[in-house]
Amino acid sequence: MIQDYFGECSETVVKDNMVMVYELLEEMLDNGFPLATESNVLKEMIRPPTILRSVVNTLTGTSNVGDTLPTGQLSTIPWRRAGVKYTNNEAYFDVVEEIDAILDRSGTTVLAEIQGVVEACVKLSGMPDLTLSFMNPRLLDDVSFHPCVRYKRWESERVLSFIPPDGNFTLMTYHVNAQNLVAIPVYVKQSISFFEGGSGGRLDVTVGPKQTMGKTVEGVMVTVHLPKTILSINLTATQGSYTYDNGTKLLVWDIGKLNPQKLPNLRGSLSLQAGAPKPEENPSLNINLKIQQLAISGLKVNRLDMFGEKYKPFKGVKYITKAGKFQVRT
Repeated sequence: MIQDYFGECSETVVKDNMVMVYELLEEMLDNGFPLATESNVLKEMIRPPTILRSVVNTLTGTSNVGDTLPTGQLSTIPWRRAGVKYTNNEAYFDVVEEIDAILDRSGTTVLAEIQGVVEACVKLSGMPDLTLSFMNPRLLDDVSFHPCVRYKRWESERVLSFIPPDGNFTLMTYHVNAQNLVAIPVYVKQSISFFEGGSGGRLDVTVGPKQTMGKTVEGVMVTVHLPKTILSINLTATQGSYTYDNGTKLLVWDIGKLNPQKLPNLRGSLSLQAGAPKPEENPSLNINLKIQQLAISGLKVNRLDMFGEKYKPFKGVKYITKAGKFQVRT
């Protein structure tokens, strides 16, 4: 909520807007229990800050708290304000999935699961009643919904039926933890070895696309925390660039997009401090990536229907897959 009002959530922002943060908490909680938590309802009660409003409040001694209670608070649909009107009616949904995985040295999956979220941006006039259906809803586990979703309909038909809040909101979050359903989008061939006697070592890493359903893997980044005994490194990257912080021993290889015809490689030598023993453990590789227009779980929206209003809205669905905690052991 603080991000929604002020753009970011930090100690400085809270200190600078202490009065408004207190006003928000006062409306959101009633005797310690959650009361009004919807962003668009709160914005009717407590107007978001602007420079002009801050100046007026300072000169007149007024506050951002509204004089009237939002109409939604008095209805059976407290998350939606009444009398919503738009020139362009549109409903957009983002299916965002984060894949958490641990791969062993041979590339075998030790652990893999997907955390997913469906973010919505709904700007529809009146009081629309939406129905969203998926092609394969059975693969979803541990589902959590926005209060607007009719849970009984989901239980019986695996369909999302709801009267949406106005604006941006999180429609649902879900989990996919059946390892046979989790596709690993990249493979990593790696070799990090240290010579006996502690003189140095070699590093060789290659990254390539795997199960991407024909989509391009982009924003690829490999992060390695090298052992404390490393003195210096001398590496060559065939694609992208790398940075190395000698203080924290952090190696970051920024690859960018993966080209299946020309796989990126990073290799070279590692120098150890004089007299330092051979490191007991090899460091792990942390992978970051993004794939547009793909939900790695295979989840797909089948259709979106609207009832209760006669106009035809613009509709759209976007899929994004990102790496969460994606680790490759060496």
